[in-house]
Amino acid sequence: MSTAAPATRTTTPVPTAGPHQAATGGSGTVYYASCAAARAAGAAPLHRGEDGYRSGLDRDSDGVACE
Repeated sequence: MSTAAPATRTTTPVPTAGPHQAATGGSGTVYYASCAAARAAGAAPLHRGEDGYRSGLDRDSDGVACE
């Protein structure tokens, strides 16, 4: 009878996004559910072209969301 050490397995946890967290999609783009979520992540303000920016967060359509 041999006593071999058990194999170790490393896993990477999969993040889940709540209302105040960012989630990354398959394309790598960041999505914020709200400006509160962007602020909590320290990402606000968001500028057009940056990850996480979307027109739904830009109230006055000036290219800067969550001002």
